[in-house]
Amino acid sequence: MSKITQRLDLRQSQQLVMTPQLQQAIKLLQLNNMELSEFVEEELEQNPLLEKGEREEASETEDAPEATEQKDEVQAEFDDSWTGNETQEASSGDFDPGSSMADIGSGGNASFEDAENSFENRMSQPKTLREHLNEQLLVSFEDGRDRMIGGLLIDQIDETGYLRTEHDKLAERLGCSLERIEKLLKELKGFDPTGIFAGDLSECLALQLEEQGKLDKPMRALLENLDMLGDHDMKGLANTCGVNDTYLADMIEEIRSLNPKPAAEFDHLVVQTAIPDVIMKRLPKNLGGGWRVELNNETLPRVLVNQEYYTEVTSKTKDKKDKEYLTNQLNSANWLVKAMDQRAQTILKVSAEIIEQQDGFFNYGIEFLRPLTLKDIAEEIEMHESTVSRVTTNKYIGTPRGIFELKYFFSTALGGTDGGNTHSSESVKARIKTLIDEEDQKKILSDDKIVDILNKEGIDMARRTVAKYREAMHIPSSVQRRKQKKNKQ
Repeated sequence: MSKITQRLDLRQSQQLVMTPQLQQAIKLLQLNNMELSEFVEEELEQNPLLEKGEREEASETEDAPEATEQKDEVQAEFDDSWTGNETQEASSGDFDPGSSMADIGSGGNASFEDAENSFENRMSQPKTLREHLNEQLLVSFEDGRDRMIGGLLIDQIDETGYLRTEHDKLAERLGCSLERIEKLLKELKGFDPTGIFAGDLSECLALQLEEQGKLDKPMRALLENLDMLGDHDMKGLANTCGVNDTYLADMIEEIRSLNPKPAAEFDHLVVQTAIPDVIMKRLPKNLGGGWRVELNNETLPRVLVNQEYYTEVTSKTKDKKDKEYLTNQLNSANWLVKAMDQRAQTILKVSAEIIEQQDGFFNYGIEFLRPLTLKDIAEEIEMHESTVSRVTTNKYIGTPRGIFELKYFFSTALGGTDGGNTHSSESVKARIKTLIDEEDQKKILSDDKIVDILNKEGIDMARRTVAKYREAMHIPSSVQRRKQKKNKQ
């Protein structure tokens, strides 16, 4: 029998401790520029030693030409030494190349009044759909409970003006009877604009036709078979509605005059496109050509540590706790500046490598998009795969071909018929779409025929994969396409 004893052993081991500072650095890495700006604003409120760095602007005095000349020399030096991977030298504070959005909101206005906030634009405030419906709700219903339920139903409609949630689920969610919901909806569907609160497109159009007194039996049959209209099956649709071709054409014309999205006229919101965190530009031929990548300084916040303020306050502080507080704030401020600089370098390094790997896409188009994984980029720049994942998530790059999320350039690889070359799934999708767009009306390409064409081009694919990609792009089957094109003739 062995005896149970106690003993002490010394062992050496390495482990990664997630300190609060390291957690903050990781958090900064996965934020885009807009989210980073919000984070920096919060830090500025909490840390008195941090201050927002302002971009230096050229002076408009007589010395401006000299300053501009010096700036051009620095710019030229940067351009000559740029390779696309030397991110250690790049700094948002030392280099301000400007972007395609640099002129937005600056110059061009002789007055001090912002055009968006001018008196003319503030004379009337556009009414939202919710406000418009609530006004009608107050007039139509006197019962307080009906008004409350009606207000909740207004909040349930989508951007097109439809109420797509099933009535029984609405009753359960709002805590009232199904009969009450249906009774209220019958009244709400009479609100302006006509078609609001409809459950689908067919009901939306029916409400508008009913108001115009045009909802007869043939029109109801047409609304119940809108899929046949989408397939351009005019003969079958005429038989279903019990009318001739001329009468059917008039009915279709009436349908086209209706508003399929009754909430659209109240949509006063401007759709905001994605704001790029990184911008790539083509270098001129006299500088060797190629691409240059830079951070979007228009949206990138800049913070500085006020060392003078720290020195001044520390010299006048005698209390130990106050000195300890100032020291902690100074360390926190220095770490934030360092973490932001490291974030910028990492984003530039990852973006530059993606551009180098996908050079064919930027020069020739989507069919030349290479298969690429996070691991490929991580190995090239000698970083962990999780770091690359954080950098590329929810961040966008502005390119001559448009704005893309960095994740867009990663796609699975499809094997080639020769066993060597691989192809990006996105480029194959683009090729399939091109083949279908260019197909002869008399020779519609089946999925098997598309497989044969792709195999001849060196792309090894199965028929079910072609069907999967085609359906993902919302392209009908060969039978449906043949039927549609035949009905159009």
